[in-house]
Amino acid sequence: MISALAVSGCDYATKPTNKNDSSSINQRDQGGSTKTSMDQNESQKDIDITADIRRQLVDTKMSINAQNIKIVTQNGKVTLRGPVATGDEKLQIETIARRVAGATKVDSQLDVTKLN
Repeated sequence: MISALAVSGCDYATKPTNKNDSSSINQRDQGGSTKTSMDQNESQKDIDITADIRRQLVDTKMSINAQNIKIVTQNGKVTLRGPVATGDEKLQIETIARRVAGATKVDSQLDVTKLN
C-alpha cells in the first residue's frame, strides 16, 4: 500500500475544487516542465527510496500538506516538490530525504506557503 501511495503521489489531472488542495497553489505543476509522480522511475531501488521517504513523512506530526508533498526519484536522485506550512516542515522533509537518499542526491523545490 505504501509503494502505491509513494508512486502515485498527489498529482491531479484536473483542477482541484477543494480550497485546501495544494495542487492549485503549486503553479509549476500546470506548465508540464517539472517533475511529477508520472516521472517516477520503475526501478525497485527508486520505488523503495520514494516509499521510505513517504513512510517517514506519514509517521511525523507535520501538516497533511507536508506529508503529501511530491516525491519523485529517478536514478537515485530525489526531487521534492510542493507547498509546506513552515520552514521547519521544509527542513524536516529535506532532512528525511537526505538521510534516505544521500546528502547530495536531493533537489528540494519545496515552497513555504500559508495554506488556508
